[in-house]
Amino acid sequence: MNELAKNYSPAEVEDKWYAYWMEHNLFGSTPDQREPYTIVIPPPNVTGILHMGHMLNNTIQDILTRRARMEGKNALWVPGTDHASIATEAKVVAKLAKEGIKKTDLTREEFLKHAWAWKEKHGGIILEQLKKLGASCDWSRTAFTMDELRSKSVIRVFVDLYRKGLIYRGKRMVNWDPKACTALSDAEVIYREEHSKLYYLRYKIAGEDGYAIVATTRPETIMGDTAMCINPNDPKNQHLRGKRVIVPLVNREIPVIEDDYVDIEFGTGCLKVTPAHDMNDNMLGQKHNLDTIDIFNENGTISEAAGMYVGMDRFDVRRQIAADLQAAGLIEKIEEYENKVGYSERNPDTATEPRLSDQWFVKMSEIAKPAHAAVMDDDIRFIPEKFKNTYNHWMEGIKDWCISRQLWWGHRVPAYYLPDGSYVVAETPEEALEMAISRTGDSSLTIGDIRQDEDCLDTWFSSWLWPITLFNGILDPDNEEFKYYYPTADLVTGPDIIFFWVARMIMAGYEFAGNMPFRNVYFTGIVRDNLGRKMSKQLGNSPDPLELIKQYGADGVRMGMMLSAPAGNDILFDDKLCEQGRNFCNKIWNAFRLIKGWEVSNTAVQPESAAKAIEWFEGKLGETVAEVNDLFSKFRISEALMAVYRLFWDEFSSWYLEMVKPAYGSPIDSATYAATLGYFDSLLRMLHPFMPFITEELWQHLAERHDGESIMYAPMPEAKCTDSTLLSAMERAKSVINGVRGVRASKNLSPRDALSLNVIGEWNPGLDCVISKLANLDAITSVTEKDPAAASFMVDTTEFNVPLRGAIDIEAELERLNKELAHYEGFLASVNKKLSNERFVNNAPAAVVELERRKQSDATDKIAAIKASIAGLAR
Repeated sequence: MNELAKNYSPAEVEDKWYAYWMEHNLFGSTPDQREPYTIVIPPPNVTGILHMGHMLNNTIQDILTRRARMEGKNALWVPGTDHASIATEAKVVAKLAKEGIKKTDLTREEFLKHAWAWKEKHGGIILEQLKKLGASCDWSRTAFTMDELRSKSVIRVFVDLYRKGLIYRGKRMVNWDPKACTALSDAEVIYREEHSKLYYLRYKIAGEDGYAIVATTRPETIMGDTAMCINPNDPKNQHLRGKRVIVPLVNREIPVIEDDYVDIEFGTGCLKVTPAHDMNDNMLGQKHNLDTIDIFNENGTISEAAGMYVGMDRFDVRRQIAADLQAAGLIEKIEEYENKVGYSERNPDTATEPRLSDQWFVKMSEIAKPAHAAVMDDDIRFIPEKFKNTYNHWMEGIKDWCISRQLWWGHRVPAYYLPDGSYVVAETPEEALEMAISRTGDSSLTIGDIRQDEDCLDTWFSSWLWPITLFNGILDPDNEEFKYYYPTADLVTGPDIIFFWVARMIMAGYEFAGNMPFRNVYFTGIVRDNLGRKMSKQLGNSPDPLELIKQYGADGVRMGMMLSAPAGNDILFDDKLCEQGRNFCNKIWNAFRLIKGWEVSNTAVQPESAAKAIEWFEGKLGETVAEVNDLFSKFRISEALMAVYRLFWDEFSSWYLEMVKPAYGSPIDSATYAATLGYFDSLLRMLHPFMPFITEELWQHLAERHDGESIMYAPMPEAKCTDSTLLSAMERAKSVINGVRGVRASKNLSPRDALSLNVIGEWNPGLDCVISKLANLDAITSVTEKDPAAASFMVDTTEFNVPLRGAIDIEAELERLNKELAHYEGFLASVNKKLSNERFVNNAPAAVVELERRKQSDATDKIAAIKASIAGLAR
């Protein structure tokens, strides 16, 4: 190894060692006799670039993976990316638009060529960025949710579920994204509280002069009204029973129906029923055999079926129709109203629409049962446990999953339509043709006679299989790798995708592999700025992770993130945390340079203080190893880092190195030096999962290493039994040392000047050698009486005196004490005057009087102590 540089340079160290790890395939894994530790990356979208949430999530995964390697497990972290149907198609459409090309001008095949080209150019960016963080993934296994193996697996699963009767096609009311022009699942709709208006519309009663009043937040949907509904138990609307009313502006007569679904207390108790544009209205429409009029085009504009406002955007129509109704005298009143509006999870600025359309669904009730029980029975552990309640609530009310999307980028639905309108479901067109011929008996059919469904599958329909398909567990469930690596150990993810992904992966695990996909799920918090705001591009409050790494080093950023990252709780991120991480790197670096700078003697005798220090630190190290092991078992990773941080900074650097450091110009004995290097090695190994780069650099400098050796395969230190008596004694010794140092500071005494120390009371002298060295004492003596010319302090119940005669300027100290005495005597006189005033004592609140009496007592004690010091110095 080259000589260690004076200053730590993260950029040089990080690039060098990452290249080394890659060159020697140190992240690779193949099945063997060791216990496997498998973790799969939550696949980031191919549209994505590294943000702070990724930084947190992947730092935690890397910590767990590196620690598992050092525990002797066969650790495998599998990377990959998700094709992100909606987001990627939107990116490609936007790119083509800049080139003057519309998606509608292209065939599906032409569009997909552009999409694949975009993916090849942009799709791997985020994985390359993760390497800068130090991610120790087995990059040779990088997967993509639309690569050949994953695609074939997805299609096989679809066919399998269909043949089991768990997938069906039907015209159903779904959530619709008018911007992406595709269906969404219920979980992809984000509801927000909004300030809206409640419009009270007048529906004329057919054949009468009166009106029925309907309250609605969506007047633009009246063109789709096919009934008015009242509650049969509503006394105020009994006059409408059996009547018909006229839709305002539209002038179409619709029946008044009755159903106890209607909330008597809301609005006027009259409900306009628009079966094509509301989930609950659709239910009423089916129950009462109502007509359905779809007034929206797929992009949210008004369709020909509406007969009015055709081609206008839905929100423009809302404003226009309100004005037109007002002008026609058909609005009773308008009220301010707070309600929840659903927005597309993929296009956050787009309000969703309920829409009737032909879609593919998965029946969820049965396949959800084992997945529900696995979490509630703690077969799969959630960390923190509070997310079990969230999971339970969703699973208990689970609905069928709409899995079809009206997009081209994605796995195409493997359904093939025959000339007669029926369809078959098959893995390939060739298999579909065979099925079609078998079904119809028409041997003249060709592939050209059957047409594949135009829709593609929900992105989550591939990612729910991720832990299985990464090891080819769908196509070849008996293969060696699947049996070895599955189920995986831990999943690290955010609670925002507990429904989209976590729950569905658990369902898929039990349905297709007969087992859980992972044993533990660690939920990270949301990274927020130091004002508590969620980081976003819009707010401009999210730092560029790569810039942070450039400024503070990857280890510094990793440590900064983890110092504030308790499981499941939001992280208030501040650059100062990364600065603290960088400072810690410098501390480690400088401590190593200090040790390596010592001259070593094979003949020097080991001082008693060094022997005691070694014995003590052995115990402290063992105690901390046990603590860290316990914290990791509970996934309290942030606390584990703090335990190692304190061990290195407080115990090793601040105390141990001072205890063993040789006198200036003298060599260190070889036994102490060897022990110190051994402890440094142990500390580096404990720190490595958190801070991989600097620990690798220094570990390689600790001893001669073979090419290909790495700290990442060095075993973790063992948790040994510790001597609690010695550890407690050392804590008391530290207090004594700090007490002497406090006396030096208060009396302005140089650390280089030796003092003596008197002990009054019980004291074990076993660590006097350490105290004498670090406090610079020439004697520690047990005495029965206090030296009046001494500064005192207490440790537990034992008093310690530092004799001052001969150590300080007596005249100057007497002058200082007399000034202090005069101050306290003046203060006591003012308190005594107040307490001698009967009016004050009798009328002031009891707490105020008591406070003054405490001041009196404290001042009296202080005066007595000062006088005693003056008397002692004056002798």
